[in-house]
Parts: sequence; C-alpha cells; structure tokens
Amino acid sequence: MRILIQRVSYASVTVNNETISKIGNGLLILLGVGHGDGEAQAQFLAEKTANLRIFEDAQGKTNLSILDVKGEAIVVSQFTLYADARKGRRPSFIDAALPEVAEPLVNKFAELLRGHGVPTQTGKFGAHMQVEIHNDGPVTIWLEK
Repeated sequence: MRILIQRVSYASVTVNNETISKIGNGLLILLGVGHGDGEAQAQFLAEKTANLRIFEDAQGKTNLSILDVKGEAIVVSQFTLYADARKGRRPSFIDAALPEVAEPLVNKFAELLRGHGVPTQTGKFGAHMQVEIHNDGPVTIWLEK
C-alpha cells in the first residue's frame, strides 16, 4: 500500500460538477493498493498518518500531528501510484490491485483513520475526480507498507 500525503490549507473533491468532499486545514491523502496488500498495511499506515508530526508548532517546527491541530483528511483512491514507467512511454499498472480488492481497503483505511480520531472524508472510488489542493508548505510525504 502506498500513500502520498499532502498537508493542505484547503482541499476538495468534485465528481460530475458536484463537490463531494471539502476540508480546510488537514491532509489530502492519495492511496494506492497493490497486490498482496491487506488490513495490516491499512492499520499501519492509518496509525502512522494520524500521528505523523508534519504540522508546525508555535516555534515553526514540525512537531504536531493532524490530531494535535484538529485537522481533517480526505482519502482519494489513486491506483496510478503503482505506475511502472521504467520501460517505454506508457506506464504499466499491473502492480495495482484489482478494484474489487482495492476499494474495500481504501474504505478500511479511511475507517481506521476515523478510528484514530481524524475526521475523514473520501473521494468516489473509480470515478473521474477533480481534486483541488492548496498544498501548505508545500509539505508532501510518501509512505509505503
């Protein structure tokens, strides 16, 4: 499982001209599921994300987690995180899990993040989404398990 975390001052997800998720201060999380991923990976990454100290304290040091700043999150499924572009010009996505495996794990990750106390919204699995991100910092973190 791979996640790309972006610290944001604002993020939203729109599908068919309808905003389905919107947050202020928090995290926009792009999540890809690979072959062999399961609940153990989701649990590890949800706990890591909830406690990752990437928000600034009063001294400007990144000492605070999303829980500390009472931020929110949006989780967006992103199979393209498993793109393999080493050969040719068209990326291969064979390392990404099939939708019937990936969708429940994306939902489980969001549920686990909520369980850690992070108010969490989601995109729409499999839909063409417009994601608006106001990356704060910018701060972008890659995690994999």
